[in-house]
Amino acid sequence: MKTTAAPGSLAGLLVIWALTRAALLLCVLKVIVFPGPDVTSDVSVIYRGWFDVLSTGTFPRDDVTWQYPPAAALAILSPGLLPFLEYATAFFVLALVADLVTLALLLRAGRGPGRARRGVWVWVAGVPLLGPTVYARYDVMVTAVAVAALLAGVRHPRLMGALAAFGALLKVWPALLLLGVRRRAAWVAAGVTGVAVAALFAVLMPGAFAFLTFQKDRGTEVESLGALVFHVARHHGWQGEVLLNYGSVEFLGPYVSLVSTGALFLSGAALVWLVVWRVLARRSEPHTVADAAFVGVLLFTATSRVISPQYMVWLVGLAAVCLCFRGSRMGVPAGLVLVACLVTVLEFPVWFAHVVASDALGVSLLVVRNGLLVAAVVVGGRGLWRATVPGRREVAAVPEPVRAAERSVAS
Repeated sequence: MKTTAAPGSLAGLLVIWALTRAALLLCVLKVIVFPGPDVTSDVSVIYRGWFDVLSTGTFPRDDVTWQYPPAAALAILSPGLLPFLEYATAFFVLALVADLVTLALLLRAGRGPGRARRGVWVWVAGVPLLGPTVYARYDVMVTAVAVAALLAGVRHPRLMGALAAFGALLKVWPALLLLGVRRRAAWVAAGVTGVAVAALFAVLMPGAFAFLTFQKDRGTEVESLGALVFHVARHHGWQGEVLLNYGSVEFLGPYVSLVSTGALFLSGAALVWLVVWRVLARRSEPHTVADAAFVGVLLFTATSRVISPQYMVWLVGLAAVCLCFRGSRMGVPAGLVLVACLVTVLEFPVWFAHVVASDALGVSLLVVRNGLLVAAVVVGGRGLWRATVPGRREVAAVPEPVRAAERSVAS
């Protein structure tokens, strides 16, 4: 006799989602005490303070910790939609709603020919692996918008462009969703939406773009790839400090600016690779746009001078979209990201004190987590290239008139 809640069934999937999300909600509401520092203070203190300022119709122009595009104000103000709840509680509930919306989108996307439910499982499993931090940051809301954009792109390019532009005005990175898009309608919609929404904020709320000048003196965040240099250097006489700076725990001191510049150089190199791929790519399938977005965000996450734990939810969401398509080559990178999520919750918040202290446990966790991200970049980039860029023999075998027709269609 079959059980209706078998692990591989829809009912089983929904039961697991409900149980894991209930646990996350109990953690952020402090019914269950999660080990490590309190991850909810960003909401109850920082977000709440921004809420009070934004409610007056202006951005926090004198607060250097406000480093977000103007549409982020909507996420911070959103708990006002639930006035019967205290601010932090309302925020956690809305984060849960964003999680549920993402689940529903992925469930719908996993049906039909050429589709699979494995992408839904990536989301169901990946979010709780990151612990309560997911519900204590607004990144899960941005990820919901990004997932909706990618899934809309298959049939509704204009809607995808509009959602990608709106997502970029929430937290920049969704602009990378357009990397693999060749349809002009999506780019036009993105441009029109981006300009219109940005102009609206600039006119209605003073200080909408003040955030652009707030990061000039950033250091290197202690969880980033470049930070490993200083974690090791601290044991060999490096005379720097670990301080709360621009809202994150960073290394400050000698040679930090050099390493930060190196991170920017790596991000620039990632951009060059993506441009070269975009120029040379010829083959495109329904999953190509999602695969390209996943690889692009992986590249910029791994090379960034800041890798906050909540960034991982971006990768989980994009990996989930990729694996809704049976033909996607992102299975291995998605698996690496899921393992990286588990290591991430151990380095923050569980053993964050060890990371800050640069001891053996803290450094080992960072080496493993960042190593997994680098491995996902390499495997994912290689898979994307092989699936879309023809080899020399393939190019030679295609008659010139056909190549010219392909170029005109792409343009």
